[in-house]
Amino acid sequence: MSIAEVLILTVPVLLTVAYVTVAERKTMASMQRRLGPNSVGYYGLLQAFADALKLLLKEYVAPTQSNIGLFFLGPIITLIFALLGYAVVPYGPGVSILDFSLGILYMLAVSSLATYGILLAGWSANSKYAFLGSLRSTAQLISYELILSSAILLVIFLTGSLNLTVIIEAQRSVWFIIPLLPVFIIFFIGSVAETNRAPFDLAEAESELVSGFMTEHSAVIFVFFFLAEYASIVLMCVLNSILFLGGYLFYSESFIDIIQFIDFNAYLAITSSSETIFDNPVLEGLCYGLSLAVKSSIMIFIFILVRASFPRIRFDQLMSYCWTILLPIVIAFIVLVPCILYSFNIIPVNITLL
Repeated sequence: MSIAEVLILTVPVLLTVAYVTVAERKTMASMQRRLGPNSVGYYGLLQAFADALKLLLKEYVAPTQSNIGLFFLGPIITLIFALLGYAVVPYGPGVSILDFSLGILYMLAVSSLATYGILLAGWSANSKYAFLGSLRSTAQLISYELILSSAILLVIFLTGSLNLTVIIEAQRSVWFIIPLLPVFIIFFIGSVAETNRAPFDLAEAESELVSGFMTEHSAVIFVFFFLAEYASIVLMCVLNSILFLGGYLFYSESFIDIIQFIDFNAYLAITSSSETIFDNPVLEGLCYGLSLAVKSSIMIFIFILVRASFPRIRFDQLMSYCWTILLPIVIAFIVLVPCILYSFNIIPVNITLL
């Protein structure tokens, strides 16, 4: 892996994160009948860079009784592990920095390690608010990590592989959102909780804990936490698209069959245009990347919609919802799906060989 490859991946990710913040503020302003950012740049498009510059030029203040080393190390750890997950994301067939056979496990491990940065930052600040926020965040992330990994296990049952490219290619016949719609909804709820987003942002509850685990952080180190939060949101939306929406695939064969049944002329138009695209490798690669980007953008918009629509719940409600409602449903599906696969003798070969 060269430095050029890392820059080619990291710079667009950071730009995407910057514009997700602008998109969130504009979308929420529209829903709440406000204007939102509209002064810095055309239509407020440079607002993210103005905010970043403001925070970078501010003086950072560290509490006198804090552990300075861990105080600065926590945000850095969180940002690094939030960005490491993008290394295994396939943007097209074979187009990824690391085509890892255990890509799903790698992504789960990396997202779990980001919890240590939050815990270190909250504990090292020597502040009650920051410490309580970090404990809440750690308990929340560990709990909902179980929901996410259990939902991913169901996708692995259908594909027999931990490789993200294999999981996407297995959806050429039908996207997994159709047979696993309840699991997709549960996975999305777990994704919202995993990224500390409203209505599950109990670690940053302004009415209770000021700003949670990042209460004492300011200036540059606050930017690290800010970037890490939105980078993890984009990564979770990409993961939702990969596991349930076909990833970089334009459409599934079942979708084409439905189109052919409804309107044969539309079917001919889609097949002819796809043949034209596949004849040009550059155009094909761009369309694959655009397909993943559109699906991920829709998921990001739903994240924003959820934040603007639902009130924050109490922390005890958050934890009981995970352990008493979501977890039993996921375990029931873990029992049900293998039984269905075994009954119809369609268990993937890779699983039967284990």
